[in-house]
Amino acid sequence: MTTEQVEQVRRFNRTVAERVGVLHDHYLGGARPYGQARLLWQIGDEGTHDVRGVRARLGLDSGYVSRLLRALERDGLVAVEPHPEDRRVRTVRLTEAGRAERALLDDRSDALAASLLDPLDARQRDRLTAAMAEVERLLTASVVTVEVLDPDHPDAALCLRAYAAELQELFDTGFDPANSLLPDPGELRAPRGLFLVARLHGDPVGCAGLKLPTGAPAEIKRLWVSPGTRGLGLARRLLTELEERAARHGVELLRLDTNKALEAATRLYRSSGYTEVPAFNDEPYADHWFEKRLTQENRTRPQ
Repeated sequence: MTTEQVEQVRRFNRTVAERVGVLHDHYLGGARPYGQARLLWQIGDEGTHDVRGVRARLGLDSGYVSRLLRALERDGLVAVEPHPEDRRVRTVRLTEAGRAERALLDDRSDALAASLLDPLDARQRDRLTAAMAEVERLLTASVVTVEVLDPDHPDAALCLRAYAAELQELFDTGFDPANSLLPDPGELRAPRGLFLVARLHGDPVGCAGLKLPTGAPAEIKRLWVSPGTRGLGLARRLLTELEERAARHGVELLRLDTNKALEAATRLYRSSGYTEVPAFNDEPYADHWFEKRLTQENRTRPQ
């Protein structure tokens, strides 16, 4: 990134903070600051929420969330209670007064949004809302985290189950993991491999595995991104990270296979420099086989 890019982001942040009023002690002319109002919105009126999930979604410190909840509870807007099945876990829900205040905040937020659009002509409104949608998409992509997990970790297992369920729907013949050349979990653990899991607001939303067999080309397995996060560039990010990690292990040749139904994946591989080659395994669900030679520069990158 460049210095100019950093400065642009800072200017944008200042402009938005000023224009939407988050600096005011009484957000939207109400009785409370933005932090408390945002927490009311996050809790919503859909029922009871795990406090940990709310905190993860907002990316806030647990102590700060506790202070916000105490203030809202003191005003009678939320009820914080232990989980009925695990008293160590706290839950939160809006009270009737909390739902009423949230509805008022919704009305005032709509009015604020309209005030941003009102001075603009129709073309400018279209440009602004389109730019906002793009900024939202890119900011969401920027908060996705990727880390190496054991393939038996619950988040990894969740991704793999979702992946298999999606293949079952997409493939003409269905998908039975028992018939596929699935890697043994040990093949995706160091030193024989690794398994990446992507998370958004604490929830697993993607995965990818890398096999690093001795004396054979490395192989990418089980690259998957949840439908709700597609369009964020996460699949390419996972693929790139696998390539970089493979390069740091001295890998010269990367291989993968895919099914004809996975058209987006095939386009991703082709656009990322993978070349289609004759079949190199007996995977019954594969229609295309690809490989890519990593550059000398990548292979000599320090670990």
